[in-house]
Amino acid sequence: MAILNIRIIGDPVLRTVADPVTEFGPELAKLVADMMETMEDVDGAGLAAPQIGVSQRVFTYRVGGVEGHIINPVLENSEDYQPDQIEGCLSIPGLGFPVRRFRTTRATGVDLNGQPVSLDAEGLLARCFQHETDHLDGILYTDRLEGEDRKTALRSIRNANYDAVTERTTANRAKSVGSSFGGTSFGKAAGNTSGGAAT
Repeated sequence: MAILNIRIIGDPVLRTVADPVTEFGPELAKLVADMMETMEDVDGAGLAAPQIGVSQRVFTYRVGGVEGHIINPVLENSEDYQPDQIEGCLSIPGLGFPVRRFRTTRATGVDLNGQPVSLDAEGLLARCFQHETDHLDGILYTDRLEGEDRKTALRSIRNANYDAVTERTTANRAKSVGSSFGGTSFGKAAGNTSGGAAT
């Protein structure tokens, strides 16, 4: 296994719709193992393959003691929404804003052996699944912001020196990149001290 570099906003892979996985074998197994190790290294709640530069429909997750991976995920979301909660993203270090997400979701797909997977999720796990599936569609959580939050996020991204952020986080990742849902070192909105989500 290996800990991989996480791509930062501005990298085109984060804006590309990922390809479905069609080949199952040792390479895919290594990808999933590396993603799990990378996610754990930065204390993330989830990690999508495009975040480590691989444009394939795979994500890993670890929320509330539930962890695993889903390949070629398809989500069935509820019609109602959960209360907005601050989210952050390992690919947009240092920012966090309240995001609207569906209350529950059912994620179906396959595992690394091609066996069917189906998981019902609510709360933080449902939020994680929606966030990671967005990554596979080239969508970042900041795209879902509205009004002043959206303006503030875009201004912060424009003003951030992400080359320096990338260099710093690569050199000292576990200490400077992130936290999981409910963490304290990442995903705080400006003026907000609530813990957020980093995926």
